[in-house]
Amino acid sequence: MATEHRARKRFGQNFLVDANIIERIIESLNPDKQDNLIEIGPGQGALTDKLVERSGHLDVIEIDRDLAQEFSRRYEKADNFTLHNADVLKFDFNSLIPSENGYRVIGNLPYNISTPLLFHLFACKHLFKDMVFMLQLEVVNRLAASPGNKNYGRLSIMAQYHCEVEKLFQVPPTAFRPQPKVESAIVRLKPWKQPPCTTVDHAQLEILVRTAFSQRRKTVQNSLKKMLDKSQFDALSIDGSRRPETLSLEEYVTICNSLEQSKT
Repeated sequence: MATEHRARKRFGQNFLVDANIIERIIESLNPDKQDNLIEIGPGQGALTDKLVERSGHLDVIEIDRDLAQEFSRRYEKADNFTLHNADVLKFDFNSLIPSENGYRVIGNLPYNISTPLLFHLFACKHLFKDMVFMLQLEVVNRLAASPGNKNYGRLSIMAQYHCEVEKLFQVPPTAFRPQPKVESAIVRLKPWKQPPCTTVDHAQLEILVRTAFSQRRKTVQNSLKKMLDKSQFDALSIDGSRRPETLSLEEYVTICNSLEQSKT
């Protein structure tokens, strides 16, 4: 950026400054001129120059008004660049011009809004080909966790319901200015073309999973006792005495579909 910009805590700003990490992130996405990209939270533009150069079109979403003004000046002559000075949690991705092959999304996501932002993106996953994000390492581990793992929970299940999840590599605090107090990691999320399992009502699945993990030390039967009883668990060949973190995505979908069928 042309002027020095002080990182703002309220926006969760930690600016990426490590050239090697920047290059690895770009290569993880590996964009070309056929791609329409969306960059979320570009910060000081560590990735943006390379994305503009290598993509067909780049839409950038930046909430910080001062940074947005800098981007407007910096790319005013770029015909493949569109700036949206907006809160990404409120941004309507359906308002973008449809991309024939799906948008490719990239970003260093603010850690303080990462989970609600991921759910916001899952809600319009049909628009996206893939997403490459920098996130807190703990969040990436939760996204990629399998049943029985201590990191496995609501975020793991819902992310894996919507997307194929691939943890790529870790990023040390020294790659940022100012340095965060946590480790970071890069993850690729690729919306399923053919989901491993489906439910007729994914909103019901979210409620089911949230309820199951609201008291994760309890058995899943106790956690879900207001939704189904032991005989229903038995009919599904699922042991209700298990803990919520031991049930697979497929088992939660089976329970969800059973609940939906019981309504008819």
